[in-house]
Amino acid sequence: MCRYFSMKTCRGLALLAVVVFLQTGQAAEKERSGELVYQTICQYCHETGVGPELGLRQLPAVYTTHVVRHGFRAMPAFRPTEICDLELERVAAFIERNKGGGE
Repeated sequence: MCRYFSMKTCRGLALLAVVVFLQTGQAAEKERSGELVYQTICQYCHETGVGPELGLRQLPAVYTTHVVRHGFRAMPAFRPTEICDLELERVAAFIERNKGGGE
């Protein structure tokens, strides 16, 4: 993912995505759909060339859930205060169902 960017830059971009989302006026406690979580947090990196395209990877929900919580390579882990467990389940199902969120 970050062969063109340093690990520090990638983490900064992920943090920026979370901050931008929180500033849109949506409370983190509100339950969001998987599609909305993808659009507000994941899409920023995974559809702009910063992170790998998820499009045709057919990632199982259990894999996505693990990577989001624990991080993997340059992708930072997201705490439950950033993406609650219910929203994480929803976004993982959305990615699995839509073969990566991108049509």
